[in-house]
Amino acid sequence: MSSKTTCLIIDDEKLARDLLHEYLESFPEIDLVGEASNGDDAIALIDKLKPELIFLDVQMPGMTGFDVLDDINHEPYVIFTTAYDQYAIQAFEKNAVDYILKPLDAERFKVAVDRALKRKQMEAGNIEDLLSSMRPARSRESYESHIFVQKSEKLFSLPVEEILHLEASGDYTIITTKNDQFVSSSGIGKLEEIMNPDRFIRVHRSTIVNINYLKEIERHFNGGMVVKMQSGKSFPVSRTYAKQIRKKVV
Repeated sequence: MSSKTTCLIIDDEKLARDLLHEYLESFPEIDLVGEASNGDDAIALIDKLKPELIFLDVQMPGMTGFDVLDDINHEPYVIFTTAYDQYAIQAFEKNAVDYILKPLDAERFKVAVDRALKRKQMEAGNIEDLLSSMRPARSRESYESHIFVQKSEKLFSLPVEEILHLEASGDYTIITTKNDQFVSSSGIGKLEEIMNPDRFIRVHRSTIVNINYLKEIERHFNGGMVVKMQSGKSFPVSRTYAKQIRKKVV
């Protein structure tokens, strides 16, 4: 993990950019790598420099901050900085770290930055996911057809194809079938490794669904998505995994 967190400021107002620059001087662990004053430049810089954190205004000429997030390939941590409070819910649906209102306050700014650094530290510390990303891809035939799950004092051989969805719950994973639920002591990342990705797709850090039991995908006006299962259960799709779902759309 880099000792410094790279960041980018995106705001069409120079005074706002200058103030953010001034506030960042109090954070030696943050490395400001660039600034952008409009959406097009922001998209180009984000995908070129790949900053870990961006400070993003909502209302900019020609393109909103949400448009920027929809068009980038790199996915940084996002702190929205805006004069408008009505976009807060939409911001957090985009998995924003924080949403701070102008005029910017130094103490409130510090809270937001500390929150971003803490999230980075927590996610970088997830060694299991890191190791998983480094492992070579498994052949389709090597994915498990059955797993053993415990209920009461018994172990059941559960056909993987009967699993509807998996949900993380702390260090455990709740496995749901049509007729039952099981609690696994394995983390969701570990279980994802043994699931065939042609059938099981991750829609959120805490959710994996079996697409054979997927009924529909609902798009929201704000760009977010929700997957609806045949059972009636619904799960939000985080921005991180939305692109994987879009690849399956023909």
